[in-house]
Order: sequence, then structure tokens, then C-alpha cells
Amino acid sequence: MTPVLIAGGGIGGLTTALTLHTRGFDALVLERANDLQPLGVGINLLPHAVRELTELGLGDALTAMAVAPSAIRFYTHRDELLFTEPRGLAAGDAHPQLSVHRGRLQMMLLDAVRARLGADAVRTGCGVTGFRQRADGVVVDTAAGPVAGSALVGADGINSVVRAALHPGPDPLLSSGITMYRGASDITPFLDGHTMAIIKADNGVDLIAYPIGGGQVNWVLQVPTGPPGPVDGDARWNAPATADDVLPHVADWDLDWLDMNALIGHSPALFSYPMVDKDPLPHWGAGLVTLLGDAAHPMYPVGANGASQSIVDARVLADELAAHGFAGLPSYEQARRAETADVIAANREMHVAGASRAPADLARVTTRYRTETATSTRS
Repeated sequence: MTPVLIAGGGIGGLTTALTLHTRGFDALVLERANDLQPLGVGINLLPHAVRELTELGLGDALTAMAVAPSAIRFYTHRDELLFTEPRGLAAGDAHPQLSVHRGRLQMMLLDAVRARLGADAVRTGCGVTGFRQRADGVVVDTAAGPVAGSALVGADGINSVVRAALHPGPDPLLSSGITMYRGASDITPFLDGHTMAIIKADNGVDLIAYPIGGGQVNWVLQVPTGPPGPVDGDARWNAPATADDVLPHVADWDLDWLDMNALIGHSPALFSYPMVDKDPLPHWGAGLVTLLGDAAHPMYPVGANGASQSIVDARVLADELAAHGFAGLPSYEQARRAETADVIAANREMHVAGASRAPADLARVTTRYRTETATSTRS
């Protein structure tokens, strides 16, 4: 049997290859980049994603490189504690929440794919440009030439080529009106070293900060920069930014436990991203082609659920293919499309409702989010 082809060697694509392998499928990852490097900043893996990676035998390696936050604390920019929410094991979950550098996580997954599926299981410089379906599989056009496979999983991100081919009509990115400045700072973790902090200023600017292991603290500054609405063209990811872009927004902040100048100034690289998502699709795939992760359901990062949902996608896809062969593609989509649409909606609601600084509102919003997204964990 020809392999299942996976467009994209990110977290979702690599996890899909590993999970399919455990169910007896050959998989081949087609990655656009010429060389995968540990790029990016920090992300959070929610307990349901940690469970899936642990079941793949990666739990010890993941835990060794990550930090398990026990709480999120909400503060004003004048250092007033508003609300504390327990996380992971402290919240009663069976697995921890883990904060980790995205690039280090990707390299761990890449090493596992090559060790288990073979050194050639990930082809770099092989970005997908199109595909053709046949009765016995698919032929995928790539920058390095055509590749034949039994099916195609589009895990090629928010500007997915596979999604665009499956859904050639209007499919705009939708901006929240927020620009996110991001970095990973080489400073000593704050407070007890296992706390996430969300700092809320009067003018709508928020900072999210948390340790990610390796002596780094990840931070995201969310700045209102325009009205919500469709984005013209593709979103620009990883656009370079400077400390001068960021520091004016926090110049009057006063926190005893966090030096904002040090946090921003000790970040080797700064980036800006738009906070965007897309409306849920009425269906994902067709025939022997489907979507996964951000290619299927891009969402605001406010719930720390993007990478986690792609990891759950991978397990459900593998389960359905193991049970039904490629006839399981529609049942995979049926299960995951509704669940991830709920997460998209919950993230939008949390983004709006989370603007409050009232402790009762923050407690209500966070509790409601956990309730509304509970079915998306496939516990």
C-alpha cells in the first residue's frame, strides 16, 4: 500500500504520522521548508493533548522539556491580583497542562517520526502545490515533483494549499482587531516558576506570560490595533518586531514580580502576528483528501487549544482509519468538525468576555470555557 501523505511537518502533521504508524499505516510527511529548525516561541498543551502524546510514548521526553503550570493568575497592570484559576493536575485533570517551546516540541516529534518510520519519512523542500484524486489513491504535486499516496491529509497550516484546493470560494481570514507581539525571554521565571500570568491594562492591552523550560519565559502582548473583520490577503506570520514596538504599550506598568524592560529586552527575537481565525467549514475534505489542525479549523489562541486540537485530530483520524479503512475519513470529519467548531465559537466568546477585569466575570468566563470545550477533548 502506498503511504498516507501528510502535507505539513508541523505539530499536527508529525503527530498524525506517529499516530497512523501505531495503527499500522505507512505515512510520508511532505514539508515545504528546506530544513526544519526549532523556530517559534512558546505554546501550551492542554491535558487532553498531553494524554495523546503520552500514549504515543512521548510523555517523559515532553515533561523533561516543558513546565507544568499549576495556576493562571490574573492581575491589573498595577499589580492587583484579580483572580486565580488552577490548571492541569491542580485543577483535577488526569494529566498536566504543559508549557513548552514550540520549536523544541516540533524537533522532538520530528526525531520520533524519523526513528519510528524511517529517516526518509519526512521530505523537506517538498511543499504541496496541488493534488489529483484517482480511483486507487492520490497524486500530490510538490515543489520536488509528484508523489503518489493512498490518501492526503492537509496539515499545512492556516494558509493551507490543500484547503484552498478543496474550497476554492471565498474563505477569508477574520481578524479580531488584535495584533500579538511575541517573544521568548531569557530571564528567570517569575513567582513560583509554575504560574501563568495574564496582566490586564485599562486600555485593553493584555500580557500573557509563562515559563516554557530551558530558562525561558514566553510572553504575548495583545494590542488592539483596528476593528474586527476580514483580512485582505494572507496573514503575515512571524513578522519581525522590535522592543521599540512593544515597550511603549507597557511603559506605565508597575509589577513587583516582573520587570517588563527585562522581559522584552532579553528576548532574542520578537515577532508580530495578527489574531485571526476563520469561520467553520460546512465540510472539510472530499474523497481521499481531508484536513487537520489549523488547515481545518484555525482559531484564536486565547484558549491555548490550537495545537492541542490538532493532536486530538490526529488520534481520531487514526482511530477511524484503523476501524474503517479510508471509508473512515467522513466519520473522522463528522466527529471533529462539530467539536472544533464549538472551540472556535468558545474562543471568540472568551476573547470578548475576557476583556472584563471583574473577578466574578473572569471566574465565569474561564469556567464556562472549560465546560463548552469539554467535548472537544475526546476524554
